[in-house]
Amino acid sequence: MRASAPFKIALFADLHFGEATSTDWGPLQDVNSTRVMNTILDDETPDFVIYLGDVITANNIPIANASLYWDQAISPTKSRGIPFASVFGNHDDAPFEWPKEWFPAPGIPQLICPAVNSTHSALWPSISNYVIQVSSSDDPKSPVVYLYFLDSGGGSYPQVISNAQAEWFQNKSEEINPNSSLVLPDSVPELIFWHIPSQAYNKVAPQFGIHKPCVGSINKENVSSQAAELGIMELLVKRPSVKAIFVGHNHGLDWCCPYEKLWLCFARHTGYGGYGDWPRGARIIEITQQPFSFRTWIRMEDNI
Repeated sequence: MRASAPFKIALFADLHFGEATSTDWGPLQDVNSTRVMNTILDDETPDFVIYLGDVITANNIPIANASLYWDQAISPTKSRGIPFASVFGNHDDAPFEWPKEWFPAPGIPQLICPAVNSTHSALWPSISNYVIQVSSSDDPKSPVVYLYFLDSGGGSYPQVISNAQAEWFQNKSEEINPNSSLVLPDSVPELIFWHIPSQAYNKVAPQFGIHKPCVGSINKENVSSQAAELGIMELLVKRPSVKAIFVGHNHGLDWCCPYEKLWLCFARHTGYGGYGDWPRGARIIEITQQPFSFRTWIRMEDNI
């Protein structure tokens, strides 16, 4: 990032490309989702894009075609030369479901995944856990912020961030940012991204509208959280360097609320796939370097 300019991130959540591929309205949803992303990218001109899970609705997509829908989903970002990252959501890994209308009643095939020579189990507990260092263009070796990405499960995995993932985060964060467990001036701030909200989101969820200290514009459903807490939130709360967690999954929520010393934030439903008819948009995060700070807002599909 440029020392004299903020670093801007756009979060695209729950695009659900490839939904109902055999219908007329399914592909039209993807066209509308692409329009939303183009509008937001042109209006906000972000430096980085994060696909925050459920990029595709894999249970509607024949496996041989899944990569084509990924290509469609990321094409607005790639065509502009904007770097991006992604995490998997519960629908990205969902098994394909054969539409019954494709077959006569006696002829519906069973979908059987062979276990012999399969490496699938070796991927447990998850497959999209990594960290990205954002550095100043003046000093590429000097980190400004660390962005952590974790797989919150779903599909063929339990909807949890496992204790093994928590251990990975603890080891990796202490390796690259060892002073962050203490209140020291040289610790590097950290932002966290995954798809399904943790159970901590239930504890701070606003009731009957959105009121201070929470901020946001829609609060139209209950939090649909992970199945269990297995250590990751305890680690994050103890690290002063962790400033916020960003999730998707709930299409009818876009609020941010404080929790302990950090913020718990939802993105905004970006895609026309998936449930809900609330206006689409994206959460924007803007980071400044000296001194470090971040602010966030929602940019809607109509430029508001």
